[in-house]
Amino acid sequence: MTYDVIPDLPRCGWVPPTDPLYTHYHDTEWGRPIRDSKALFSKLIQDGQQAGLAWITILRKREEMLRAYDGFDPDKLIHYTDKDRERLLSNAGIIRSKLKVNAAITNAHIFVKMRDEDGIDFSEYLWDFVGGSPIQNSWKDFKDAPVDSPESIAMSKDMKKRGFKFVGPVILYAFMQAVGMINDHAVGCHAYEPCKKLGK
Repeated sequence: MTYDVIPDLPRCGWVPPTDPLYTHYHDTEWGRPIRDSKALFSKLIQDGQQAGLAWITILRKREEMLRAYDGFDPDKLIHYTDKDRERLLSNAGIIRSKLKVNAAITNAHIFVKMRDEDGIDFSEYLWDFVGGSPIQNSWKDFKDAPVDSPESIAMSKDMKKRGFKFVGPVILYAFMQAVGMINDHAVGCHAYEPCKKLGK
């Protein structure tokens, strides 16, 4: 899939202005609140896949990862066998890390257990860490934003206790930014106000 760069839009400083894939992600996804439990789970796994890598690597591989992992649907991932693990590890189009493959499957089992045995809605569970509404920051420069927060630290502690993998405070802060739990667009970015309105 290809995207055109919309020129002359003020964006957050971390966005390469001439990269259409990156600008499309920033302009249409990053910071927009997500409330669907399975969509949140998918984004959580994607952010875990990023650990140790640049986000652009994930963006470039995301389409194939979603295909290979059945959209990161937890109800499908829980039925993955050793054969599926081998299939994923042999796929050059995705992140071929045994730890990350196993983490996606492990996390799916925990997601399903929380929902089916504990009666916990994954979306409500995550959003409770920010009081149900996005935290609205007002950074002049993207470099002013922290790499973690009290909320991401608390979320990490609880998720690790439940057995989730690749859920450190830094990974979760990036996840919270991406899914709109935190509006960390710079105030001069064209997406700042739209995301602020979506959070109300």
